[in-house]
Amino acid sequence: MLNKYFTDCLYFTANRLARVITRMAEEEFSRTGLSPAYAFLLMALYERDGMNQKELGEALHLMPSTVTRFVEKLESKRLVATRQDGRMSRVYLTDKGRAMKGQIEECWSSLHDRYAKALGREEGDRLTRRLYEASAELERA
Repeated sequence: MLNKYFTDCLYFTANRLARVITRMAEEEFSRTGLSPAYAFLLMALYERDGMNQKELGEALHLMPSTVTRFVEKLESKRLVATRQDGRMSRVYLTDKGRAMKGQIEECWSSLHDRYAKALGREEGDRLTRRLYEASAELERA
């Protein structure tokens, strides 16, 4: 009976999946010295350098305090720099941050290959899309 509670509970199952994939991602990103979450922030800036913290929070689905903490950490590593633009603070990649792009892309590719090997590429991609859609549906609810 206890197993049924766990297998039928989205909360438990989603957290279990989060722990497993986080461990895998952290292993893949260990060579960069960054957590996968910090790498996502850099990836957002690779797409659109100079975003403000609100835009980064919206893009990454993070709370403002979390974005502030991430930016401060990346600034301390000299991967990003903030500049005032009127009353707004914008976040820009440094040369050092830009130089990590290839390594970060390799880590994401390696992570994708790793879970695709376990789940199958199509199933991994399908599951990823479905989880993204489900997250969006639950946020709107």
